[in-house]
Amino acid sequence: MRLALFLLTSALPVTVLAQQTDTFNLGTIYLDAGLSPIDARSYGRANTVITGQQMQERGIATVQDALRQVPGLSVGATGESNTQIRIRGAEGNHTLVLIDGIRAQAGDQEYYFSGLSAANIERIEVLRGPQSVFFGADASAGVINIITDSGAEGSQARAGVEYGDGWSGYAHVSRRTTRGGVALNFSRRNDHGYDISGSGGEDDGLRASSIQLSGDYQLTDALRAGLHLRRVDEEYDYDASNWAATSADDYLIDSDARADREERTGQLWLEAETLGGRLTHRLSYDQTRYRFDDHQWSEAEARTELWKYRALYGIDGRADDASQSIAFGLERRKDENSLSDEQRRRSTSAIMEYRAALASGLDLQLGLRHDDNDVFNDATTWSLGVSYQLPNAPLRLHASAGTGVVNPSYLELFGGYGYAGNPNLTPEENRGFDLGAEATLLDGRAVVDVTYFNERLENEITFSSVTLPDGTNYYNQRGTSRREGVEISGDYQATDDLSLGASYTYLDAKNPDGSVELRRPRHQLGLNATLLFAEGRGSISGDVVHSSGSYDAESWGSYSVKELPSYTVVNVASGYDLTDRVRLTGRVTNLLDEDYSDAWGYPARGRAAYLGLHAKW
Repeated sequence: MRLALFLLTSALPVTVLAQQTDTFNLGTIYLDAGLSPIDARSYGRANTVITGQQMQERGIATVQDALRQVPGLSVGATGESNTQIRIRGAEGNHTLVLIDGIRAQAGDQEYYFSGLSAANIERIEVLRGPQSVFFGADASAGVINIITDSGAEGSQARAGVEYGDGWSGYAHVSRRTTRGGVALNFSRRNDHGYDISGSGGEDDGLRASSIQLSGDYQLTDALRAGLHLRRVDEEYDYDASNWAATSADDYLIDSDARADREERTGQLWLEAETLGGRLTHRLSYDQTRYRFDDHQWSEAEARTELWKYRALYGIDGRADDASQSIAFGLERRKDENSLSDEQRRRSTSAIMEYRAALASGLDLQLGLRHDDNDVFNDATTWSLGVSYQLPNAPLRLHASAGTGVVNPSYLELFGGYGYAGNPNLTPEENRGFDLGAEATLLDGRAVVDVTYFNERLENEITFSSVTLPDGTNYYNQRGTSRREGVEISGDYQATDDLSLGASYTYLDAKNPDGSVELRRPRHQLGLNATLLFAEGRGSISGDVVHSSGSYDAESWGSYSVKELPSYTVVNVASGYDLTDRVRLTGRVTNLLDEDYSDAWGYPARGRAAYLGLHAKW
C-alpha cells in the first residue's frame, strides 16, 4: 500500500502538468451506473467511456482490443476463441458484462469476448470497483456495459466490409422520430486465425455472426415501451492439450477440433411518468440463454430470467433533473443449468439509492442492497460514491467505497471435466475503496485522472488439481486476497487534428499466503495517437500496449509458477473519405510481429493486415 500511495502522490503533480492531454467535447455523458442514468461528472466511481467514433478512428475491430487500453483492466487470451477480462486483478467471473443493459452471460457463465465485434457500437462504459449493489453478485469487481447504436433522428443506413487475414462485414439500418424508433444491426466475422499450437499445423479460425433488433415508442405522453432482441452464433477451431507435455513447445497438439457457442438475449420494458414527472417507474423482463458444445467432452446450456422494477422520485423537482432523488428497486432472478435439476437458483433483491447534487459542487451517491437467496446465505451490500468539483479550479476529486459478493459457480459446486465439486463452498466477499483526482487544463483540451484503489477478497474460491482430503477439488481459501494499485489515464487534444492518449496501471495482487495471483500484469501501459489530415478527410492512428510482471502456472511437469515474458504490441490504422459517403480504411495489428503470450503454452497472433470499405446513406 505504501508503494501505491507513493505512486499516487508522486504522479498527481506530473499529471496535472501533463494534463495537457485530451478532452473530446462529447457533451454530457450519462452512465448506466445506478438505478437510473447519472452524469459522469457527478459519478464518484472510477470509470472509462470509449466511443464508437474513437474506435473507428483508431481502427479497433473488436471489443477486446478496445478494452486493452482501459486503466485497471487486463485482457488475457488463450487462442482466438477465449478472451478473459479482469478488473483490478479480480477473476474474470467477477465482472458483469451487459449489452444494452442486458446480461450478456447466462447463469454463472463467464463471458468470453472473442466473437464480439466493435461494429455498430455507440459506446462502451467501464465501471471499476464493487458494483454488486446495483448489478448483483456477478459485478463484484466491476461492470462493462456495451451500448449499441439505436440510431439518430431521421433515417440512417450504413454498411462495411473488411478483408485481410479473413473477412468481416456489418450493416446498420434505423429510423427514428420524436416519438420513437427502430434499429437493426448485423455483423459477420470470418477470421482465418492462426495455428494456436505453434507446431506448423492448420490455422484455428473463428466464425461469428450477430443480429440485433431494438425499438422504442412513446405510447402516450406519460408511457413509453421498448424491446431489445439479440442473437449470436459462433464457431471456432482449437487445438488439443498434451497432458504428458514437458515444456511449452509440446503442451498444445495440432488438431481439427471445433466448438460452438450460441447467445440469445431479449428484453421488454415499460416506462411511466407520474406526479407530473416527479415519480417515474420502469418495469422490464430480461432473458439470456447460452449454449456451448465442443463436440468431444462437454456441452452446456444455461438460462437466466430477470424481472426488474425501478422507481425514481425527485425530492425537489422532476425525477430527471432533481438535485436530490431517491430510487427503489426490486428484482427477481432465476438461473438454470440444463445439465442437472440441482443446478438452479432463485433470488429476490431489494435496492435503495440516494443521490444529492449540492450547490457547493459536492455530489453523493449511496446505495444499499439485500439479496434473499434460496441456495446461499442472504447477502447485504452497500456502495458510497463522492465527487467534488473544486470551486474556481480545474480539479475534481472522486472517491468511492463498497462491498460485493460472488456466488460459487455450478462447476465449483457440482464438478465436471473429471473433477469433484464442493457443495459446501461459501460465496466470495469483496470490499474495496478508491481515491482519485481528475484535472482539466488548457481550456478543456487536456484531462488526466489518477486513482488509487484497494480491494480485499475473503473466501476466495480456488481450484486444486490434486484431490483434497474431503474428496473435492475446490475450496475457500482462508485469509484475505489483497489487490491494490494505481490507475492513470490522460488525453490531450494537442491541435484540432492531433489527439494523444495514455493509460498506465500498477497492480499488486496477492493470495492470502502471499503468493502472486496468476495472469495479472503488474505493469500495463497504453499509448495512442490519431492525426487527421486533408481537412479531416483522412486519418492515421497508432496504438501501443506494453505488459509486464504477469505470472502463470505451467501446465506440465511440476506445474511451477513462472513469470511470463513482457511484451510490447503496436497496431496502426488509417482511413480516407473517398466521397462524403464512402470511406477506405486499412489497419495492421501487431505491426512488429511481436512473439508474446498471455498464458504459458499459448502463443499469440503475429502480424496481420486488413483493408476495408465503408458506406453510409
